[in-house]
Amino acid sequence: MKMMGEQQVIGFPPLSIDVQKPTDGLKCFDDDGRIKRTGTVWTASAHIITAVIGSGVLSLAWAIGQLGWIAGPAVMLIFAFVIYYTSALLSDCYRSGDPDTGKRNYTYMDAVHANLGGVKVKICGFIQYLNLFGVAIGYTIAASISMMAIKKSNCYHKTGGKGPCKMSSNPYMIIFGVVQIMFSQIPDFDQIWWLSIVAAVMSFTYSSIGLALGVAQTVANGGIKGSLTGISIGTVTETQKIWRSFQAFGDIAFAYSYSIILIEIQDTIKSPPSEAKTMKKATVISVAVTTAFYMLCGCMGYAAFGDEAPGNLLTGFGFYNPYWLLDIANAAIVIHLVGAYQVYCQPLFAFIEKWTNKSYPNNPLNKEINFGGKFSLNLFRLIWRSLFVVATTIISMLLPFFNDVVGLLGALGFWPLTVYFPVEMYIVQKKVKKWSTKWVCLQMLSLACLVISVAAAVGSVAGVVTDLKVYRPFKSDY
Repeated sequence: MKMMGEQQVIGFPPLSIDVQKPTDGLKCFDDDGRIKRTGTVWTASAHIITAVIGSGVLSLAWAIGQLGWIAGPAVMLIFAFVIYYTSALLSDCYRSGDPDTGKRNYTYMDAVHANLGGVKVKICGFIQYLNLFGVAIGYTIAASISMMAIKKSNCYHKTGGKGPCKMSSNPYMIIFGVVQIMFSQIPDFDQIWWLSIVAAVMSFTYSSIGLALGVAQTVANGGIKGSLTGISIGTVTETQKIWRSFQAFGDIAFAYSYSIILIEIQDTIKSPPSEAKTMKKATVISVAVTTAFYMLCGCMGYAAFGDEAPGNLLTGFGFYNPYWLLDIANAAIVIHLVGAYQVYCQPLFAFIEKWTNKSYPNNPLNKEINFGGKFSLNLFRLIWRSLFVVATTIISMLLPFFNDVVGLLGALGFWPLTVYFPVEMYIVQKKVKKWSTKWVCLQMLSLACLVISVAAAVGSVAGVVTDLKVYRPFKSDY
């Protein structure tokens, strides 16, 4: 049978490997008897970049457009610092007790259970997996829009930008769903490292194209557009300005967030050195790289279009030419989102499969069917993961609102998963004394981020409500 990664042990019946052989044990198994991890700072960085530099980068020009040249970049830098800091706190919670030899927590929920326990575990699990489900919906919407953009850019090229070029997103969502059904049969997180690397390369490709087009458009304009305070009252109403500014917070939060899968990524890293040290290095590399790209793409997009910056830089058709370059960029987005979808959904897949295996150990659907040692099939995995992809595809077809969905997802996941739980677990793990200076500072950080999340959620919900006024289910044309 083909050896699976560690999540395989979590989600499926034990592999039929003879653990009594000392040579096999030395070569194939880790300190806890699970299959040996092979991840490095570079594979971890690839996973993070795949998860972070996603469709969110495309909305950053619009987000900066709502906030302006002062607040926009400042908010992005603040989010970058918060994400880095809380990720460092969370990485220290991977092992309980000793950072080198303590008990490993294989998932985000395992870490919450080990450090906080009680009802907080259930609350965390609900929020985390609901957020992962939402991310899958957001990525399906984004991928379909990029696929449509390829066809639309060619249409604009043929008609000189004068044709209507209307089309439905539904067929493209279905195509993306079919592809995800196939890729979702990859058994576990540890086996998609190659997909993460391909996706990371694609993310750099389309981000670089967006940046280059922004620079070219700025040069063509003969100067930088935009204002210090963002989109002006008059272009939008005062109320819209407030809601859009709040939604911009959610868009930026979504663009940066990856904490919900940080522990799962850390569980692929080999040791020694300690996983926490490696993960912190990967976090520094990844956050620095993504922040540089985000600042460049967001700022140059706003510089190119000012108040008219589109919600999606490469598909909102701020650009029409060169159409072939737009096609390459949008194809790269689609390929990236195929990988990013899997990076986010594998922890949810593993959780459900672990639970069913534990609850129904004799269920014949949970048995691995081996095909000549090269391929194995699990019927429950096939059925459950396929149904999951179908569900996310149908919901995406019902709510195809890119900017609003992105903002809402960022708002809902940012405070609880990126800030609150990492802070609370770190306090327990490191035994930070209540009312000490460090404890007070951590609580103030958590409270400030809660206020930002609530404001972003309100702004995004207001955007969804506005969209629904002119929306017909399954009838959206772009």
